[in-house]
Amino acid sequence: MQLVPYIVSHTQLSEKNVENTVALLNEDCTIPFISRYRKERTGNLDEVQIGEIVKYKEQFEALEKRKAAIIKAVEEQGSLTPELQAKLQNCTDLTSLEDLYLPFKKSKKTKAETARKNGLEPLAKIIMAQRNDEIEFMASKYLSEDVVNEDDALEGARHIISEWINERTDIRNQLRNQLERHALIVTKVVKTQIEDEKAQKFRDYFDWSEPLSRCPSHRFLAIMRAEKEGFIRVKIEIDDDRALEAIERRIIKSNNACAEQIEMAIADAYKRLLLPSLSNELLKSAKEKADTAAIQVFSKNLKQLLLGAPLGEKRILAIDPGFRTGCKVVCLDEQGDLKHNETIYPHPPQKDSSGAIKKISSLVDAYKIEAIAIGNGTASRETEQLVKRIQFKNPIEVFVVSEAGASIYSASKIARDEFPNYDVTVRGAVSIGRRLADPLAELVKIDAKSIGVGQYQHDVDQTQLKSSLDTVVESCVNSVGVNINTASVSLLSYVSGIGPKLAENIVTYRNENGAFGSREQIKKVPRLGGKAFEQSAGFLRIKDGENPLDDSAVHPESYDIVKRMVKDQGVPLTEIVGNKSVLQRINLKSYCTDTIGIPTLKDILSELEKPGLDRREKAKVFTFNQNIREITDLHQGQLLPGIVNNITNFGCFVDIGIKESGLIHISNLSDTFVKDVNEHVSLHQQVVVKVLDVDVKRKRIQLALHN
Repeated sequence: MQLVPYIVSHTQLSEKNVENTVALLNEDCTIPFISRYRKERTGNLDEVQIGEIVKYKEQFEALEKRKAAIIKAVEEQGSLTPELQAKLQNCTDLTSLEDLYLPFKKSKKTKAETARKNGLEPLAKIIMAQRNDEIEFMASKYLSEDVVNEDDALEGARHIISEWINERTDIRNQLRNQLERHALIVTKVVKTQIEDEKAQKFRDYFDWSEPLSRCPSHRFLAIMRAEKEGFIRVKIEIDDDRALEAIERRIIKSNNACAEQIEMAIADAYKRLLLPSLSNELLKSAKEKADTAAIQVFSKNLKQLLLGAPLGEKRILAIDPGFRTGCKVVCLDEQGDLKHNETIYPHPPQKDSSGAIKKISSLVDAYKIEAIAIGNGTASRETEQLVKRIQFKNPIEVFVVSEAGASIYSASKIARDEFPNYDVTVRGAVSIGRRLADPLAELVKIDAKSIGVGQYQHDVDQTQLKSSLDTVVESCVNSVGVNINTASVSLLSYVSGIGPKLAENIVTYRNENGAFGSREQIKKVPRLGGKAFEQSAGFLRIKDGENPLDDSAVHPESYDIVKRMVKDQGVPLTEIVGNKSVLQRINLKSYCTDTIGIPTLKDILSELEKPGLDRREKAKVFTFNQNIREITDLHQGQLLPGIVNNITNFGCFVDIGIKESGLIHISNLSDTFVKDVNEHVSLHQQVVVKVLDVDVKRKRIQLALHN
């Protein structure tokens, strides 16, 4: 099978669009670039569809690589026939491929291999022929020094037959089908661990059974974690009698002594070879599906978090709250540069609230602060209440900002390079302030899985997780665009076509030569060649540059078309940008070429109408219920403001201003059936919730979304 038909069979996209997209990928074009600037070639495919093409392209390439390795291995054994080679080359999935390879695997010494060395394969063939009633007599002919009696001979022959049965593709597929449809996942507690304190969170699975096909991903991953930590044992069960009967119907064609031997061999093959192997295969497949589901949840959450509302370029005072160690305070300018830092001690044990209020007031005045950011960790509520008591000369908005992952950033090489002369507490406070100004620009500095907006992120395939999250970050960065004159190395490295090394080169060039005045100047960055410029230029913005188009998503390759539009309208470019009435007069069909069609031209007009528009919402102030300080303050029926801080497949968690987040189970999100949690809530959404139940002992809060 060829690559393009393989992708088409899995995606149902048109062959031409797939072929063109594959060609672009082979030219080292990125997904954001292809989806944004090559719409005519791809048939206007979006990032998700192009991502699917990439996935199945990689899958096909892995399959072809495995085929080549298997064909070579079988050929070296001298067992490769033209028929087998054709079967191997025509395989369209890894499972079928591995089934065909199974008889040729050089495995450890098996019972069947021992029986063959003892000369028992002819006896096994006689039994399988099912035409001999004198099987005991036939067995006596195969006695030797290693085969002392007829029972030994028959047992050895059965081992060979068991292996043949195990290697039959039709039998493996039949049993696979039964397992997929009817398998139960069954768990039992390890008795020595039953009282272990760490095991108690897995108590539900001490004695558990359900159809594997109905086990949701989050539960399956919880069960797998419990087994990995040694608290439970997991096995797969099906109706053994039904499975055995199905195999017997395929093999046994007589009613004689041979049939009895085959029946015994079938039972042995099933118990010793088929069921363990295919159960493991099924669990592996279930794990892959659960991983994919969990990674999808994490990716959706991460995207919402990265595209969270920015406050923009404001002067910010940020506070990393604390009790005994005090609250770290930093003042940042509009570009997020650190201007001042110190520590205040408004909370126990020092309780210097009046000194803290004076200090915050004087800093707000001295640095012309426009907004205050407070981390949402320890002492957050107390610090927020303190700040809101202050009578500022000018209105100051106060925001509570998620600290998730801030400690990871504070101790990272990126943070040390940015602030070599400051400790982790100062870096943490800076990160909190910068997150308010621009969540995307700051969060790209943190390993995505440390941000904590997923489920079981440490249990899933880490390579797949990293790849998916990197794709999300890249998509978000390029959808928003990057100011090349203020962006960090971390942010620039996610721009289409750039990467870490070129990002460093850009910042070094900027430091040595000053701000970029035009996109054309980007070509002067060392090692940034024509391909990198083509892939990146449309996503790099230059504010207040020589050309207004440089602060837009119009790609430099389309500048000549814009010049023609400007000339035809008879007005300067500066008067066209943002001028809807002039733009509406432009007849797009007049500017179509062999490579640029209506989709790209519509994008150009949209950019000219609102160049450099940040599609993210603006940050909004939020206040928790000031009477709720801890879980004991909650009672059934209360309506409380909250912020969605995590989304899973089974519901969402909501921060209501206390240490414990509450859970809105999927069944309490709506009065109607909820298929996808993300259709009802989004990360960091401000919501009103109703308290349904409070379990103080287990620190669990059940909530419902109040509409």
